[in-house]
Amino acid sequence: MDPKLPEVSQLFERFKAACVREDVDTCSNLLSKLKVLLTGFRSLPPLFEDTPNAIHELTLARDVYEHAVLLSVQIGDQDAFERDFFQLKPYYTDASSHLPPSSQEYMILGLNLLRLLVQNRIAEFHTELELLSPTALENPCIKHAVELEQSFMEGAYNRVLSAKQTVPYKTYDYFMDLLAKTVRDEIAGCSEKAYDYFSIGDARQMLLFSSDDELLQYIKEEHPEWEIKNGLVIFQKAKECAPCKEIPSLQLINQTLSYARELERIV
Repeated sequence: MDPKLPEVSQLFERFKAACVREDVDTCSNLLSKLKVLLTGFRSLPPLFEDTPNAIHELTLARDVYEHAVLLSVQIGDQDAFERDFFQLKPYYTDASSHLPPSSQEYMILGLNLLRLLVQNRIAEFHTELELLSPTALENPCIKHAVELEQSFMEGAYNRVLSAKQTVPYKTYDYFMDLLAKTVRDEIAGCSEKAYDYFSIGDARQMLLFSSDDELLQYIKEEHPEWEIKNGLVIFQKAKECAPCKEIPSLQLINQTLSYARELERIV
C-alpha cells in the first residue's frame, strides 16, 4: 500500500470533522494540504495509472473534491466552487466506469447549474445539460435547475423566487438567494428605465418583496440613487445621473460618404 494513502485518509477524517464543527479556517488549511498530497497519486486524473490502490485513491480523491465544492458554497466563494468543481468533474465522467456512484453527484451537478444560472452564463448552462445522461436529467436536482432556467427566461420571476421553498437540499439556498438578487436587479433596471416613479406599494409588489422594510433596505443597499419621497420611489434622479453618450453624427456622415465615393471608384 502507498504510505501516503493512510496519511491522506486520516487527514480527510480531520477535514470532515472540522466541516461538521463549521471551523472554516481549519477546513481551508486541511483542504490545501489534502490537495497537495493527492498530487502524489498517479492513479488520479489526468494520468489514470492502474496502480494497486487505484479504486481506493480515486474514491478518496472524489470525496475530497466533493467536500471542497460544498465548503466553497458554505463560505460563499464562487471562484473556489468553479475551481473545485472542474477538479471534481473528471471523477463523474472519465473515472465513472471505475467507481461506484456517488450519492452527492446529482446534488453537486445541480449546484453547478444553479451557479451558471446566477452568473447568467446561459450558453454554458445548456452545454452542461447536453453532457448529462437521460437518467441525470430526470433527477430532482437537475430538474429543479432546468425549471428555474425556464422560468427565468420566460420572465416568470415570481416562480423563480418561490422555487426557494422547494429546493432539493438546504445547500441550494446560497445560490437561490443570489438568484433572487439577480432577478430583483433585472426588474429594478427595467423599472427605472420604463418609469419615472412608483408608489412604495407598487415598487414592493414589482420587486417581489413581502414588506416595505425589505424594499427600503434593498433600495438603501443596492440603489442609493433612488429617492424616497411622499410615499413614492422616484427613479428620475437615477436617470439624470446616468451618463448620456453623444452620437458623433457628423463623423458618421463623413465616413459614410467616404465609403460611397470609394465604392464608386471601384465600380
